[in-house]
Amino acid sequence: MKDDLTFFEERGIRRVYDEVTETWLFSVVDIVQVLTDSPDAGAYWRKLKQRLKKEGSEVVTNCHGLKLTAKDGKKYKTDVADAETLLRLVQSAPSPKAEPIKLWLAKVGYERIQEMADPELALNRSREYWRQHGRSEKWIEQRMLGQQTRNKLTDYWKDHDIKEGKEYAILTGIIHKEWSGVSVKEHKDIKGLTDQNLRDHMTEAELIFTALAELSTRQIAESMNATGLQENAEAGKRGGGIAKQARRELEQRTGQQVVTGSSNVPPLPGKKK
Repeated sequence: MKDDLTFFEERGIRRVYDEVTETWLFSVVDIVQVLTDSPDAGAYWRKLKQRLKKEGSEVVTNCHGLKLTAKDGKKYKTDVADAETLLRLVQSAPSPKAEPIKLWLAKVGYERIQEMADPELALNRSREYWRQHGRSEKWIEQRMLGQQTRNKLTDYWKDHDIKEGKEYAILTGIIHKEWSGVSVKEHKDIKGLTDQNLRDHMTEAELIFTALAELSTRQIAESMNATGLQENAEAGKRGGGIAKQARRELEQRTGQQVVTGSSNVPPLPGKKK
């Protein structure tokens, strides 16, 4: 996931982009700070969370803990939520800034809708982001091609009874383990990553084999009209298997492992390789 910063009335709000669910997740504490101007937004959120739990509100259930960068440059576990959940939260914390925040969150959602209607917008923003952080044009092109392949696969899942979030993650894990021989977590461990996005630290070869596995998975799923988790999991195993065979043949011919601890790209500021 990409740790990022956006602004509401010149006040920073931390956010992270979840590529599995394709949604922005925002720091709840930062939103509460803007709403309340509390000297201790963390304490305010903890009390509000307790009240919402007693009321049986889904807001708390839909908040998740992720490590985000704090002002001291260190990462701490912080509650995050998507725009829809935050809109509900705003209604639970009366504030003169409630309406401006609602409009701002709606705008964030609208930008995402724009990107869904015209994926080139999102790709262009990503290209510029990688250029600013020293990625080569060759690496950027492969990363973007891989993302386009990924998007086509998730579009198929959306239309064939796969739930965003947990089921996306399950299928992604199956495909990855099948082609690479290691789980996503094990692959991140090999590279010394913690909460960083694995694909942002893949070598060109790793990106290519990931794309091959996901392309194969989609085409196999389409050929069998895979619907639901079980059938798409089977398609994922077959698609990942095709990429696995290609990986093994390349490794035999070159004597080099495809899955490595190297990223061959410069690290992002403040992030470990």
